[in-house]
Amino acid sequence: MKNLTKYIYILIVVIIIIIYVSMGIYQVDASEVGLVKRFGRYVRTTGPGIHFHLPPPIESVTKVDVRTLRKIEIGFRTESVPKFSYREVEQEALMMTGDNNFALVEAVIQYRVKDPVKYAFSLYSPYQTVKFAMESVLRERVAQRGIDAVLTTDRDVIAIESKEKVQRILDEYDIGIKVENVKLQDVSPPNEVIDAFDDVNSARQDKEKYINEALKYQNDMIPKAQGEAQEILNEAMAYKQEVILKAQGDVARFLKIYEKYKLSPEITKKRYYIETMEEVLSKVKKVILFEGGETLKFLDIQKIIGGDGK
Repeated sequence: MKNLTKYIYILIVVIIIIIYVSMGIYQVDASEVGLVKRFGRYVRTTGPGIHFHLPPPIESVTKVDVRTLRKIEIGFRTESVPKFSYREVEQEALMMTGDNNFALVEAVIQYRVKDPVKYAFSLYSPYQTVKFAMESVLRERVAQRGIDAVLTTDRDVIAIESKEKVQRILDEYDIGIKVENVKLQDVSPPNEVIDAFDDVNSARQDKEKYINEALKYQNDMIPKAQGEAQEILNEAMAYKQEVILKAQGDVARFLKIYEKYKLSPEITKKRYYIETMEEVLSKVKKVILFEGGETLKFLDIQKIIGGDGK
């Protein structure tokens, strides 16, 4: 009986030892790393799989997901129930612009863990640290611009600048976080003034429309006017060449006549006189004048033979 009791005690002790030792067995998932601490001090990192560490309180393990893309929402919340529901947080989203107006700015920051040791042991609440840094930087960037720029042209610029600034802040904190992306989900005026902003946007769109129409008309008319100007210029150049060639021809003809004139002035004068009179008299009616002052019209032979009858 005593031996049986002894064996039972031994069995109980063995079971307790096995249970105690089994407390040091742990599993690390594929996206995680295990950070083993000995008496509260970090000693090593283990990868995915089943591992063993000395049972508590000697050693313990902290698991950190280093692959999952984490996100923090500013100005809104995505609710899990009901599925894909959306809730605005106006207190976070309301931000003042550089021209003393207000805008509702909703943003998302996505980040990963790049140094699990610093991430796990340097921060009490990584989520709050990243959230506060992001919100502070976003408000700073919005405050540097006017309301029109925040609502329209500078949205992407604000996101890029915020990403870079938040990363610098987190690097200064040395907490092992890498910012992957910052995106402005929605930027809008407060509900109280949204109608006025809609009117402004409508007027701005009309302005852009008229400018585009004017540019289109300009782009249509300028080439047309340039073509017409070139055509007129070409016609003027052609007329210029024609006049020059004609003048040169007249000069050459005159010089030839002058050369003949120098050889025989009287004969040349008579020949050109006769040619000129033939050209003139061929266009008028012929009349013979007698010394007595009477006139006699000849029969108009040109009409008879089909002339112009002048």
